[in-house]
Amino acid sequence: MTTKIILDSDPGIDDAAAISVALNNPEFDVQLISTVAGNVMVDKTTKNALKLVRFFNKDVLVAGGAEQPLIKPFEDAARVHGESGMPGYDFGPEPTDIPRNNAVEELYRVIMAAKEPITLVPTGSYTNIALLFKQHPEVKANIKEIVAMGGAIGMGNMTSAAEFNVFTDPHAAEIMYQSGVPIVMVGLDATMKALLTQETLAKIATLGKSGEMLAAIFRHYYEGHEDGIPMHDVNTLAYLLHPEFYRTEDYWIDVQTDGPAIGETVADIRGAYHDGKTNAKVCVDIDADAFNQWFIDEVAQMKA
Repeated sequence: MTTKIILDSDPGIDDAAAISVALNNPEFDVQLISTVAGNVMVDKTTKNALKLVRFFNKDVLVAGGAEQPLIKPFEDAARVHGESGMPGYDFGPEPTDIPRNNAVEELYRVIMAAKEPITLVPTGSYTNIALLFKQHPEVKANIKEIVAMGGAIGMGNMTSAAEFNVFTDPHAAEIMYQSGVPIVMVGLDATMKALLTQETLAKIATLGKSGEMLAAIFRHYYEGHEDGIPMHDVNTLAYLLHPEFYRTEDYWIDVQTDGPAIGETVADIRGAYHDGKTNAKVCVDIDADAFNQWFIDEVAQMKA
């Protein structure tokens, strides 16, 4: 039985890997790829999603989404992902028919048309999801769960406290975590341990056209990662397929929306502030060896 998913993403190197897995694994039925400003500007993230759909010859709708966060000024991560977001590989001619500003309506249409609750997989900032919930709150009843890359408990990669996706649009993250929809937080506590080793990276490069493409774009990630490269966004899909790879804890997550801790995800670890209630299942550890072997197997079955 396949899992119907919507990918909401900002490709981005690790988003590209997640999209590649989702488009090729028969256990996923990708209903929509919506894009958002994040790693690079939204016109570039949308082009990158279109490039991947074309590369794998898939018939999946791509919808361009939010150009900037709800309130906070936009800061991209081109310093990490390159100016294009997916450097290092020639995908051929640039897509020319770029869908713009239709992500919220396409999210609404696809979710409401689904015959059974659908799973949202956001791997960028959560702006599109926040706008969807504000404009169409009735969609929440037809969402099975949100498996979101982002956040962390007591660590960050934008500040000592904040992870990039939440930092990019903390107000959107706050709306998502207060939505009442079941959430799995796949954050830095797990993803910074889910390093693709040098041996894994060398193996991927030998796995046909798909492996060649992924290895080429991964090279932009190598600097400063001698022990291996983090593949943050792919962990959402690994969790959906293999939750046994992950150790989780149930917490209430609050999001800081101003001050020097902006973007921090705060876990109520004592159950002291929300009457013992929880709003997220938080991934706190991972079997990194199992993750590496799984990712090799995923790339090996890709067909470009």
